[in-house]
Amino acid sequence: MPTNVKSSRWSQIVACAVACLFVIGFFSPVGVWTGPIGGVWFVGTQMPRRGLLWMVAFGFIPSLLSGWRRFPLNGSLPALEYVGWTLLAAVLGALPFTFHRLVSLRLPGFLATLPLPLAAVALPALVPVPHGSATSMIGLSSFFILWYAAIVIWMWNRESRATGLVFAAGFIVAGAFELFRHSAAAMPGNLPIGLTFSWACLAAALLLSIWALFRPLKNKPWANRPQSVARLQSPFTHAPLHVASEHGSEALLSAAGERFPIRSGIPVFLKPQDLTGDNGKYNHMYETIGGYYDDTQRVFGAFRGVELESYFLDYMSLLEVKPGDSVLETSVGTGLNFKYLPPGVKLSGLDLSPEMLANCQANLRRWKMDADLYLGNAESLPFADSSFDVVYTAGAINFFNDRAKAIREMIRVAKPGSHLMIEDETEEYVKSAYENIPYTSSFFGNREHPVTVPVDLVPPEMEDIHVGMLKDGKFYAITFRKPLPA
Repeated sequence: MPTNVKSSRWSQIVACAVACLFVIGFFSPVGVWTGPIGGVWFVGTQMPRRGLLWMVAFGFIPSLLSGWRRFPLNGSLPALEYVGWTLLAAVLGALPFTFHRLVSLRLPGFLATLPLPLAAVALPALVPVPHGSATSMIGLSSFFILWYAAIVIWMWNRESRATGLVFAAGFIVAGAFELFRHSAAAMPGNLPIGLTFSWACLAAALLLSIWALFRPLKNKPWANRPQSVARLQSPFTHAPLHVASEHGSEALLSAAGERFPIRSGIPVFLKPQDLTGDNGKYNHMYETIGGYYDDTQRVFGAFRGVELESYFLDYMSLLEVKPGDSVLETSVGTGLNFKYLPPGVKLSGLDLSPEMLANCQANLRRWKMDADLYLGNAESLPFADSSFDVVYTAGAINFFNDRAKAIREMIRVAKPGSHLMIEDETEEYVKSAYENIPYTSSFFGNREHPVTVPVDLVPPEMEDIHVGMLKDGKFYAITFRKPLPA
């Protein structure tokens, strides 16, 4: 199988230029623009509580260290007061980002960019802070800088091709503003915002949050998915399942008395044993990186000059998918592969990580796509025999507890005549990439066994078994067909 991944020198140049701006921002006034962009992005990749705590830490610790010359040494009470006000400033600085994280996802279109600047400007109307602190110096240019940051990340999350142009335009405007300000000595750097405007922003922020509260992220009830429910069965007893309503929520029940809850629209089929061994080890990694998994793919692709569409199509084009087919991806992750399937297919995805599935749901809403998602173990699929026209897994099977069982399960739920695919990294790529990245090296380093291409685990009765190397030998792909009954 030839490698069809396209490269782009231009994307490498742009990626390096943007990275340089963010690095410069750590040591110069450029950080006034890059800092909020990084803050909006980071909080958006985290669960709200964790994001808030990290943002407070990012604000509190550097402020305390950089202000060591002002630290009072004339007693414990002034020292505690100084630390307390510094901590309060860090908390108040982080709150608008957390508010934005909670509200923006529930707002339509461009309105999703407003919670951050509105909340930041509303703070002086809510909380009296000492004159001269960070939150008392919110001005008109700060409002527009925060709005600019929210717009950039909003466009980035929607994978808009104009993101780079908007990012560059902001810095051009900032440079022009600075030149004009220095040429006009009387012009202040940050025009102050009065309490009237703060109260107006507070009212607007409250209206947006009320609208978001009554405009929740709706998931299609499972009672309205009869075809999807008809193929479900208990992964433990193989008993058929049906939907039941319980106190305003749904659950899946079997005649044997088994109960599987449905949380945030996703049926849960996990048991504690599913999170032991390698399954538990690597699931912990994905629970940590799930929020920024997609972005790392895009950023690393840009630095390598790789066009992501060709990267995914390199293996997704191996599938035989027709409009109307029912398609299952095991270890679906954030659903990135779904974009490269033809329109009109019925999508299903299963994964071991709640964090990855939550981001998959967000992606599907953003792409205006629909899919049935399940929290479960690919080694014990919750589907009846011969349920899907196409079954595949991409980028996951190397570190399953029982790869052979996972492959047998894929074959079991595929219809006779179905085309199946197993794609993942080779040992060469795991060693050269994942073992050299600081965080992932703790998972992939010092492994007991090297990665092997699991073609020997495909039952010999399968037809058209083929093994190919992709992306210059960094990935492998096994394709085969489930035979028709004799």
